[in-house]
Amino acid sequence: MAELKLTAETRTEFGKGAARRTRRAGRVPAVIYGHGADTVHVTLPGHDLMMALKTANVLIGLDLEGRQSLVIPKAVQRDPVKGFIEHVDLLAVKRGEKVTVEVAVHTEGELAPGANLLEHVLSTLTVEAEATHIPESVTVSIAGLDAGASILAKDIPLPSGTTLVIDEDAVVLQVLAAQAEEPAADEAGEGEGAGAEA
Repeated sequence: MAELKLTAETRTEFGKGAARRTRRAGRVPAVIYGHGADTVHVTLPGHDLMMALKTANVLIGLDLEGRQSLVIPKAVQRDPVKGFIEHVDLLAVKRGEKVTVEVAVHTEGELAPGANLLEHVLSTLTVEAEATHIPESVTVSIAGLDAGASILAKDIPLPSGTTLVIDEDAVVLQVLAAQAEEPAADEAGEGEGAGAEA
């Protein structure tokens, strides 16, 4: 995974008012933690950070007043309405260090013919990987799978050096037969419930 460079500035003001001023200036409040060191409060350039976060588990090379460090985003708070980034928690990592992250599960191929539905029981896999080689996602083939088939965590091929953290027998994907009659049965049940209440 490519390492993206960002320049951080130490943050000395705290509270909602200070955070608003920081965001108005086009920067985002953040904290850096990890390796038993004290938490460091910084601000990051808003647009550059937004672009960096388009890549899942992005590795960021941070320049904080001349000191270089590697971080990965662990928690991103966004405005619920406008979607802009309000705050980011960054985990300090070292080259060669293993970290636990969640990676997206992508599928390829077509299910067996018929009205089958693919259910994503888990949309991400929790894995452990070397900090500078975190996979953006994992891909599994669903080609030819029929109703009743399922794919377990252990069935998904992982890149070299990446290991599962969750139960290997956890169901990640399953194929369901389409059930056209079910909504009608539910409506009847709702009608009976309404009659009983009246």
